[in-house]
Amino acid sequence: MLDDLKHHSKVVGMKQTMKAVEADRVQTVYIANDADERLVSKITDRCRIKGIKVIEVESMKILGKACGIDVGTAVAAILEEQK
Repeated sequence: MLDDLKHHSKVVGMKQTMKAVEADRVQTVYIANDADERLVSKITDRCRIKGIKVIEVESMKILGKACGIDVGTAVAAILEEQK
């Protein structure tokens, strides 16, 4: 499933992911299990309300690597295909 992050348009990081969620542009959100719960709870709640699929990832380091960046990230999202 993390391979999807390499092959689709994505956003990485809390602010960019939240903006995309609010704009109804997100297909799937990935959240690292070791991320601070206070930081990710808001985005988790918004995804639940909007019916966006949330996938948990083992760690921020693994999620960052799957996104092609050299640092960990708490949150990333695959964007809806533009029509």
